[in-house]
Amino acid sequence: MPELPEVETIVRQLAPRLEGFRIARARLAKTDVLRRVSKPRLLRTLRGNTFEEVSRRAKHAVFRLGSGHRLIVQPRMTGSLVVYERPLTREERKYAVLTCTIEDGRLFVYRDVRRLGTVWLLDDKGWIAYTSRIGPEPLEETFTPFVFADRLKGTRTAVKKAIMDQRRLAGVGNIYANEALFDARLDPSKPTNQLSLEEFARLHGAIVDVLQRALASSGTTLRDYRTGTGERGRFQFKLRVYGRGGDKCVNCGRKLLMTHEIDKRQTVFCRRCQK
Repeated sequence: MPELPEVETIVRQLAPRLEGFRIARARLAKTDVLRRVSKPRLLRTLRGNTFEEVSRRAKHAVFRLGSGHRLIVQPRMTGSLVVYERPLTREERKYAVLTCTIEDGRLFVYRDVRRLGTVWLLDDKGWIAYTSRIGPEPLEETFTPFVFADRLKGTRTAVKKAIMDQRRLAGVGNIYANEALFDARLDPSKPTNQLSLEEFARLHGAIVDVLQRALASSGTTLRDYRTGTGERGRFQFKLRVYGRGGDKCVNCGRKLLMTHEIDKRQTVFCRRCQK
């Protein structure tokens, strides 16, 4: 599933291609991705509207429209958001869920092979309620070690599970949780309320660092993720633990362990380095 670096890469590439441009036509092929909006209302709102701002919140791409509405797309595992300067091929049309024809003839397409993603249309009141349920953004200057510790204080759940809770911290998923905990030398199963202030500070720094490095590499492509221009990310070549269960630790050479016991997801760690 695309996490913060992947969605941030997408919106940074889409912003100059969409902001200030008017939507001439809109087409929705499937309705099962819609949340709290009907097909007629979505298409009626999009047609003739203008993309005012393209941004990100957590793992969601946010398109603020001239009408004040926000179109929110969470691409999830098999979704992509791309601007095409040519007609779609038959294969591209096959999985195009939402297609917006821009006034200059270009196509903005949300494509989703398995339709695991979601599309929302929110007014200002709905947006405030939506964003207020999500934790702080880890790449903002206001995200300090003290803010981080305060968001996680009191929870007894495993620290890996806690930092993936979008209500506590925005944008971190399984890939970067694994990587950050390895860099911070922390056992993923350790109860969060047992972390020391020094461990909170280490983990805070590791989270910020790995997200910034992944963003510099346009994110991680393991299978379906593509950037806003249709390219693959490059951070998969720099992963130290995720997807490497059974391989040697890059630090000590010991065999990396993999478990699904913490949160039913793949957790890879080094027993020696992450005591």
